[in-house]
Amino acid sequence: MLPSRRTLLAAALALSLPAGPLVAQDRLSVVATTAMIADAAQQVGGDLVEVTTLMGPGVDPHAYRQTRTDIVALAAADLVLWNGLYLEAQMEEFLTDLGRDKPVVAVAEAVPQNLLIGSEDYEGRFDPHLWMNPGLWSRVVLSVRDAMIAAAPESEAAFAANADAYLADLQALTAYAAEVLASVPPESRILLTSHDAFNYFGNAYGFEVVGIQGISTESEAGLQRIAELVDLLIERDIRAVFVETSVSDRNIRALVEGAAAAGHEVVIGGELFSDAMGEPGTYEGTYIGMIDSNVTTVARALGGVAPDAGMRGLLN
Repeated sequence: MLPSRRTLLAAALALSLPAGPLVAQDRLSVVATTAMIADAAQQVGGDLVEVTTLMGPGVDPHAYRQTRTDIVALAAADLVLWNGLYLEAQMEEFLTDLGRDKPVVAVAEAVPQNLLIGSEDYEGRFDPHLWMNPGLWSRVVLSVRDAMIAAAPESEAAFAANADAYLADLQALTAYAAEVLASVPPESRILLTSHDAFNYFGNAYGFEVVGIQGISTESEAGLQRIAELVDLLIERDIRAVFVETSVSDRNIRALVEGAAAAGHEVVIGGELFSDAMGEPGTYEGTYIGMIDSNVTTVARALGGVAPDAGMRGLLN
């Protein structure tokens, strides 16, 4: 008989207990589920934290399940940060259990519900993809800051100062996104992607967002859905669609082929970062680089004006 989730957690917690008392100079150990949250934690914590990310580039958080290695890392952490809002659907019960033993904070759930978008896939739940709107993501950064201050109150001043500096960077990103996306002709502001990860983006910048799949990548797109979207491409004269780094491009390519068979030419306008950032150590492997890349790609593909290398001239 396989050990239960609670048994595995108890064993991991026992193994993670320190041999002696922690000393003041030890860095706060933070484990974040997604790279977007980890990036915020690193920006806020600076040299005072050690941040581990569970889900790397190209990983789909909707379908991700914790590994034994993850369990040990989570149990050893001083603080665990996760998105919540049913993003980490397969981990939710485990993280709830873990929260009985240590600080485990669903940082996106601190955002007021009146600012959230309802989920069409799950009744009574909300769209979890808040990071697609950097103005809204700033509220999540504040939630990260508050969780870290609660875990290490002696570092409150440093965390607060770091958060303020990062929020200023996010304001610059928000301004850049608004400027270049406003240059897209109004009739071309239709963003068609693999799944509904861009609703907050659409709300923020006035784009109609269409996903082949729903908010969760666990939903399936059938032939009827593809046929309906081919009709939409033709009726609205949509000329560019987008693939995502963390979702198979199979449905998008089927859509392009279906449109071509109907005599309507559609190109793949580029690859967008939806549920995961780029490779660590790259500009696109930061939250600002991720959103800069998305904004620049969308604007240029849909007839807007944006610099080739993005806001900071760092895009590949």
